[in-house]
Amino acid sequence: MPRHFSEAALVALLAGLLTVPILGIQIQVEGIDVSLEGDPRPVLLAMAVVFVVRLLQVPLKAASGLMHITRRLPLPTHVPTAYRPFLLALVIVAAAIWPFTASRGSVDIATLALIYIMLGLGLNVVVGFAGLLDLGYVAFYAVGAYGYALLSMHFGLSFWECLPLCVIMAATTGCLLGFPVLRLRGDYLAIVTLGFGEIIRLLLNNLDHLTGGPDGIGNIPKPTLFGLEFARRPSVEGGATFHEFFGLDYSGADTVVFLYLVALVMTLLILYVINRLIRMPVGRAWEALREDEIACRSLGLNPTTIKLSAFGFGASTAGFAGAFFAARQGFINPESFTFIESAIVLAIVVLGGMGSQIGVILAAIALTALPEIARQFAEYRMLIFGLVLVLMMIWRPQGLLPAARPRLELPVRAEDSNE
Repeated sequence: MPRHFSEAALVALLAGLLTVPILGIQIQVEGIDVSLEGDPRPVLLAMAVVFVVRLLQVPLKAASGLMHITRRLPLPTHVPTAYRPFLLALVIVAAAIWPFTASRGSVDIATLALIYIMLGLGLNVVVGFAGLLDLGYVAFYAVGAYGYALLSMHFGLSFWECLPLCVIMAATTGCLLGFPVLRLRGDYLAIVTLGFGEIIRLLLNNLDHLTGGPDGIGNIPKPTLFGLEFARRPSVEGGATFHEFFGLDYSGADTVVFLYLVALVMTLLILYVINRLIRMPVGRAWEALREDEIACRSLGLNPTTIKLSAFGFGASTAGFAGAFFAARQGFINPESFTFIESAIVLAIVVLGGMGSQIGVILAAIALTALPEIARQFAEYRMLIFGLVLVLMMIWRPQGLLPAARPRLELPVRAEDSNE
C-alpha cells in the first residue's frame, strides 16, 4: 500500500506540472493590456482527481478481473428473443412521441445527436467491422453537404431529390479514395485518409467560384413534407406551407420537430441497412478482413472488393448525414468540416465499442448532449475528450458496450474433466 501511495503522489505531481500551462494560467485582457494570472485551484483539483484514480487503480483492476471471471458463468435470465421486436418498437414509438413533449432546445440537441449517430454508424462499418482506420471521414460528410447545397442552388432540386444523388456522390468519392490506398493498412492508411480530408477542406476554401470559399453557401432550403414547407411564407409563388394547409397557427417549433423526425427516420433506415448487410456475405467479409487479411485472402475473398465496399458504404452514410446537416443548418462553410469533426466521430466509435451499434448510439448521445449541458466548461471540451479516451484505453479498451462476437469452444473431454 505505501508503494501505491507514493506512485499515486508522483503521478499526481506530474499531472500538476503538465496541467499548469493549460489550467493554471489564464489570459486577462483589459483594454490594450494583456496579462497572465495564475489560478491554482483547477490544477489542485486535477492533481486530486489523478491521485485518487491512480490510488484506486489496483482495487478497480481486481474488481474488473472478478467481473471477468463471473461473466463466464451462464447468466440466470435473458431477454427472450420474442420480446425484442416489441421492445424495439416501444423505443421507436417513444422516440417519435418525445419531441412533442420536450422543449425546443432539447429537440434541437437531439437532432444534432442523431446526425452524429448517423456518422458514427457509417464510420463503425469502416473502422469497427472492416478494421480500416479512416481519419478523413469528414471529407465525405462535406461532399454530401456541399452536394445538396450546390444541386439545390443551381438546379433547383428539392431535399428528397438531392438525397440519393448526395449518397451516390459520397460513395463514388469513397471508392476513388479506396483505390490508391488498397495496399496500405494501419498507421499509413490513417495518414493518407487524414491528408485526403485536408485536401477536400482546402479545395472547399479555394474554389471560390463554386463553393463560395470561406464565405460558404447560405439560404439552403429545408426538407418539405410532400411539398409543404415549414415556414411562415412559401419560398416560391403559388407554394403552400404546412400551417396554411392544415389551418394551424405558425410556430417555429414545428420546423424543429419535423427535422428531428426526418433525422430519426434516416437513422432508422441506416440501422436497418447495416443490420441487413452484416448478416449478408459482404458483412462477414468485412469481419474476416478485420481479423486477418492474409487468412481472408486464403479463403478466396478479394480484399480489394471488400475494402472498396466498406469505404463506399461508410462514405455514402456520411454523405447521407451531410445532406441533412446542410438542410438543417441552412448555411455551410469549410469550417464545419475540419479534422476535429473526424476526431469526434472516431471518438464516438472508440468510446462506444468498435463494431457495437448500440454502443455507438450511446456514445454519440453522450458526446453530443454532455457538452451542451456543461457549457460553462466548453473551453475544456477537447481536454475532457482526451482524458475520457485515455481512461477508456486503461480500464475499458473494448468500449462501453463491446460487440458480442460468436465464439466456438471445443467440448471438454471426460478425462480432462475428471482430473
